[in-house]
Amino acid sequence: MGSKGEITREKILSVAESIILQKGFSATSIEEIIQQSNITKGGFFYHFSGKNDLASSLVQRYLVQDDLFFNSLFERADSLSEDPLQQMLIFMKLLSEAMADLPNGHPGCLVASFAYESMQFEKEVLDLTAEGIISWRNLFLGRLENITSQYPMNIEVSLTELADMLTAVVEGGIVMSLVTKDPNVLVQQILQYRIYLRLLFEAPTVSQIH
Repeated sequence: MGSKGEITREKILSVAESIILQKGFSATSIEEIIQQSNITKGGFFYHFSGKNDLASSLVQRYLVQDDLFFNSLFERADSLSEDPLQQMLIFMKLLSEAMADLPNGHPGCLVASFAYESMQFEKEVLDLTAEGIISWRNLFLGRLENITSQYPMNIEVSLTELADMLTAVVEGGIVMSLVTKDPNVLVQQILQYRIYLRLLFEAPTVSQIH
């Protein structure tokens, strides 16, 4: 259990993230965050110097949470197989199941939300957002490189682009799910990427050859 100050700070961040994902950063006021957090104005400014400081903290918090989430799924996948392709396929399946288990669908991506409103932020926040995207690329790229060390590709593609494609699939799936109000769209897109990986790396069957 954290200190009272840490608990208050986390509450502010949680409330702010929820409002921003619903309304956008520019439409979210400090007063609204203060009101929904049940704190004083002085309490808010004790933890954050302003909206950009809040945004910076939100991005850092979001990226840490995503890193922990992805790595927990990879750890589970690694415990179920020693084969790098199977590990990645299991990871994709676990990711799709985790998204399917969200009661109201994915609430949205803070990094994507901030990217849409990039003109609202100072360079520090934009740099953190870019670092997050690059960290996802590097995480997935490392896994794909492990696969190619054991599996020849049926079609030669850029591994960096393939790693970025997973981020694009997840982010695009989130947007489509929110727009269509169908959480299953995100799940389906993740599973489509999984099928694509199998087509790229698994040996063709006799029926596929003929």
